[in-house]
Amino acid sequence: MTFKMTYWVAFRTIVMKEMLRFMRISAQTLLPPAITTVLYFIIFGELIGARIGDMAGFRYVDFIVPGLILMAVISNSYANVVASFYGSKFQHYVEEMLVAPLPNWVILLGFVSGGVARGVMVGIVVTLVALFFSDIQVHSYAVTLAVFVLTSILFSLAGFINAVYANSFDDISVIPTFVLTPLTYLGGVFYSITLLPEFWQNVSLANPVLYMVNAFRYGLLGVSDISLTLAFAIIIGFIALLSAYCMHLLNRGVGIKS
Repeated sequence: MTFKMTYWVAFRTIVMKEMLRFMRISAQTLLPPAITTVLYFIIFGELIGARIGDMAGFRYVDFIVPGLILMAVISNSYANVVASFYGSKFQHYVEEMLVAPLPNWVILLGFVSGGVARGVMVGIVVTLVALFFSDIQVHSYAVTLAVFVLTSILFSLAGFINAVYANSFDDISVIPTFVLTPLTYLGGVFYSITLLPEFWQNVSLANPVLYMVNAFRYGLLGVSDISLTLAFAIIIGFIALLSAYCMHLLNRGVGIKS
């Protein structure tokens, strides 16, 4: 068997393991985002949204659809990788992958692809739920799909970094609770930053999630508070930065090799 075929088999095995892992517990991985989204639409879309009125020329319930979909993608892509890779450390089978004749990029790509798979599947589920509350008219399929996948890749990489540094199961919940959740809620999911005072608009521009949500909103609705070119530059730049850092951590064995 050639080295390239060996790499492919190893990559496919990791991805299949990751997919079987979250599909086996689909009641915990796929169902909760759907239920949470229904609650968001009922409370924010129907009850509160009826009093808010239109936003950026769209019904409020339609305006929040892109943000709710991307919020589910972000949290689930991150959660899948951080829990899975930390589990491999905790159960000590990550060492078997590290001593195998495989480059570290294959291992990283496998775990990230698993996170992307879960993020995409959850995103599809949430989108189907959204169809019951909103008449989604996609403005640009290319932009929508690109932001969908790139955002999932970015937060899968972030989850990997969290898992590398985690020393306990409590550590894998700190970042999602105190960093990820505030960033997503303050990332323009439920509002346009044009409603904010100038100072807070400038503060919001430091939030990378804002660029992802607005780019995705442009893909679905055709409106955005942020330049689309700038948004893609930010997303791709973060992916490149986190990818390089993940490889650095793997190559040095940080959090893995004693």
